[in-house]
Amino acid sequence: MAERNPSLSNAGFCSETRIYSSLRQPVPLPPADQPLSVAEYCLSIFSSISTSGATPFAVNATTGQTLSYSQFVSQVRSLAYCLKKRYSLSQNDVAFVLSPTSLHIPVLYFALMSLGIIVSPANPLGSNSEIAHQVQLSKPVIAFATSQTSHKIPSLKHGTILLDSPEFLSFLTQSNIDGNVIKRIKVNQSDSAAILFSSGTTGRVKGVMMSHRNLIAMMAAIHHYNTIEAEGSDNPPRSVTFFTVPLFHVFGFFMLLGAVLSADTVVLTERFEFAEMLRAIEKYKVTFMPVSPPLVLAFVKSNLTKKFDLSSLQVLGCGGAPLGREVAQLFNE
Repeated sequence: MAERNPSLSNAGFCSETRIYSSLRQPVPLPPADQPLSVAEYCLSIFSSISTSGATPFAVNATTGQTLSYSQFVSQVRSLAYCLKKRYSLSQNDVAFVLSPTSLHIPVLYFALMSLGIIVSPANPLGSNSEIAHQVQLSKPVIAFATSQTSHKIPSLKHGTILLDSPEFLSFLTQSNIDGNVIKRIKVNQSDSAAILFSSGTTGRVKGVMMSHRNLIAMMAAIHHYNTIEAEGSDNPPRSVTFFTVPLFHVFGFFMLLGAVLSADTVVLTERFEFAEMLRAIEKYKVTFMPVSPPLVLAFVKSNLTKKFDLSSLQVLGCGGAPLGREVAQLFNE
């Protein structure tokens, strides 16, 4: 029998398997054999939260456009219905997405995943050769792009739908929807929900497949945390989050799902600029931001920082690289 180190054992380490296990109680998850997409899981949790449909879900700080939660849910259902009726898409087909951040992207992600279509978003600033490599990895049958990015996408089985076209905009506002068309679709949790791309730090870019079960487990952890935080509060606070990461990035993708599940408001920009970020924090009373160490340093060094009212900010989550103690202290000051 392997000997156990008491100090490591107390930390959840098993010397036989050499695996660390969490000391926290397991988070409740839906039964693994229950047909459920991560989109429907997030929307079901959201629907149980007491919030007004008029509550802003997403704000495009670049254009000033706002999408309420009632509009978001309505557009997701409408788009899913139109895509199912007009295109011969099968479950586990891949949809490639090449577009700057906009209010259409969250609607598109949720509509596709609710149909069991695998979402594969890529950086719209990527070169033609980079996009060709990602298309080769994900093997999509359909693509969603804009007029400015569509030329980078090769010919696909079902073509490319332009997100800035009248056709796509009409898909968002259908009134005569047969809800049973969507209800009849059964998405297995073991099915792939997304193919997200690595940054290419080591070697060429790689495609990372994530199942609905993977994402549901992460969302369940957020929901469990939210439930604990809301105990004893009749009106738990909602976060207003400024997205410093693009929606094609794995972190942005994950944060978007968590925002819907938590009924938070997200503030988006089509392209990140430091001054625009500060302006948006002041205007929309942003409470939370994910940041990188270089952005923390920019807060400290830039003369613009003191020109805006940033008092609404409560939490900055910093990660991705080590943050020097000196920079952290200067930021706190």
